[in-house]
Amino acid sequence: MLARESIWRQAQPRVETPPNQWDRRGLPGWSYFSEELTQLEQEELFRKTWQLAGHESDIPEAGDYFCFDMLGERGVLLRGRDGVVRAFHNVCPHRGSRVFDKPAGRVGAVISCPFHGWCFNHDGTLRSPAQPDSFPPLEDLRRTLPPLEMEEWFGFLFVRFKPSSQPSIADIMAPHKSELEPYFSRPLRSPGSFWHVETDVNWKAVRDVDNEGYHVERAHPALNDLYGGLYQDGAYIGGTSRTVGRFNKKEGGLWSVRNYKRILPDMPHLPESHQKLWIYLGIFPNAVLTFYPDSIGFYQEFPLSARRSYQRGAVYGYADEDRATRVARYLSSRIDRDTIEEDIQLTIWSCEAALSSAYQGVCLSDLEYGVRSHHDHLRAVLPVLDLDKEPPAGLLEKANQDLAVKAG
Repeated sequence: MLARESIWRQAQPRVETPPNQWDRRGLPGWSYFSEELTQLEQEELFRKTWQLAGHESDIPEAGDYFCFDMLGERGVLLRGRDGVVRAFHNVCPHRGSRVFDKPAGRVGAVISCPFHGWCFNHDGTLRSPAQPDSFPPLEDLRRTLPPLEMEEWFGFLFVRFKPSSQPSIADIMAPHKSELEPYFSRPLRSPGSFWHVETDVNWKAVRDVDNEGYHVERAHPALNDLYGGLYQDGAYIGGTSRTVGRFNKKEGGLWSVRNYKRILPDMPHLPESHQKLWIYLGIFPNAVLTFYPDSIGFYQEFPLSARRSYQRGAVYGYADEDRATRVARYLSSRIDRDTIEEDIQLTIWSCEAALSSAYQGVCLSDLEYGVRSHHDHLRAVLPVLDLDKEPPAGLLEKANQDLAVKAG
């Protein structure tokens, strides 16, 4: 992958540069409405990076599976009869049908394609085609369920649809392993499904809002009630960012916050420093893992088009949680639900502004280095984002390649 600077280099965050010297530009307005750019993003930013599909607790028994569709790609993660989790392209090698036709479920000892009945073993190998005598000799290696690259990190399952120079998930997440390991000392329980929502905004507008807490005090009453004044943004370094919100000492003015603080029990598996702390771990380009005392979750977004995005996520409670923890998890999810709705409105307003004749770009605060460092990561992969104007129609990909070569 050509890039002027490796996005995985462990560079220092821009915030450590004197504020009057670091570039306060946001991305150019055209980048939020360009269909050509969106196609390039889908190829370079999404198909070639690790994407968080789900957690192993989503497929606890042999034969359990769930599908993960993304930008025309069709993936499926299956726990085999041997207990091993494998990932495949959900594409039958016969005619390309979906082999797993439901979002999630369980298959028997044999996987059968619903189109013509071709059968596969749990390891993806071809068991038997329907009416085999009607076919010429089949090369077994070309007639398996196409394997999909997958890596596991503390039970979370990441897939990558196309190969790239991106390091392993273990290497990318290594800076956070020691801090987050206690959260995984208790088994997680799947919620049973993933939540999802579609909005009429560019996916980068969602990231822009989510990558800074400068707006929390004004725009998010519940979060401000929970940890207002004790929120610390983090810059993206080497592909991840760490942001934290430490509970303030106030009782809480809102019902959900007041009762969450009152009901949340001490968690013996967590150190004292993390009993009253929310952690948001950003994973470039489009995912966030959340670590709360009561649960672990994730959310992510994908570009359906330049002006429409798709978000999905899930919240995992602990398998052995008591009633107090279960109620606390409900309350934290309620706080998050309100925050998501508020953020959706903010993304709409900020995204549509780029169409205004009064729009002159953005001026980033010293507190918005999370946004800037994410933009830096984007520009490293797509240097065309340095251009103030969109290249002529049909020339954007070439312009990006030329700029990448020029930058070395």
